Amino acid sequence: MRKLTLIAACLSALLFTPAYAQSEYQAFSEFGANPGELTASYLSPEGPGQDALVVLLHGCVQDGVELANNSGLTALAKEKKFSLLVPQQSFENNVKRCYNWFSAQDTQVDSGEMLSLKNMIAKAQSQSGAKRVYVIGLSAGGAMASAALVNYPNVFTAGAVIAGLPYPCADNLTKAISCMKKGPAESVEELVSFAKQVHPNQQHWPALTVWTGQNDVVVNPENAKQLSAQWVALTQANKTPRVEQYADYSVSTWSDTSGNNLISLVEINNMGHGIAVNPDIKNGGNTGDFLLKAPISSMPEIINLWGI
Repeated sequence: MRKLTLIAACLSALLFTPAYAQSEYQAFSEFGANPGELTASYLSPEGPGQDALVVLLHGCVQDGVELANNSGLTALAKEKKFSLLVPQQSFENNVKRCYNWFSAQDTQVDSGEMLSLKNMIAKAQSQSGAKRVYVIGLSAGGAMASAALVNYPNVFTAGAVIAGLPYPCADNLTKAISCMKKGPAESVEELVSFAKQVHPNQQHWPALTVWTGQNDVVVNPENAKQLSAQWVALTQANKTPRVEQYADYSVSTWSDTSGNNLISLVEINNMGHGIAVNPDIKNGGNTGDFLLKAPISSMPEIINLWGI
């Protein structure tokens, strides 16, 4: 077993929720090499479904299936008939149950947890017949989603990073804490250059939506801005966004020359670290630890944005 106890103990406050019954989900195993020692659960729609697979990466100390349920994503999967893959980190791998987003051996192409995720997704896509694959990550899971999108751009149609960080942001404890508190030490140009070094001939990058609470004191909102800027450059979107201002939040959207939306940044006023939920709307989720009441709900908005 790989243990990063010291590092994980210092990276606190990235989410906790209790265990949840997983009766609607199937255990997902035998997906190939699993150097990251991850497990997963899988939800398949009953009857004819869409050709879409959504992957949810949880935050620290979280049960991924409970996050899917409480955020509204499980209900959306059942209603809209898309497949849902929920990888799960263990306490043995990380005492806070965080994905090891700050460890190079777990975030590089075909290494550690990143390879485990890649192999899980490949099997789930084959099993579901999905032609479109999407990833949603919250907090530490958001940081891993950023890494997955950079490492495997041809796997994903689009991604969503919620209260997360850009990749690469850290490869050790000191950098991780600094990135969380202050934002990336790297410039946008350096973040872009790294991604292009991983895939020097890449012409198409997945679409991305980024979510942040303006009062997040765990992961500085500057991370969301830098991540958005990295993706604007990678996708060669128009540099000037369309900005929609609402009473309690704003949405900035960058499009290509044909008017296709490529990147969006949702900034929610008076919200801290977590995912936006709104129990007052259908499939809007339930409030709880790091499931924060907001005027909009992340999961319905993201699934609608992707046209699933």
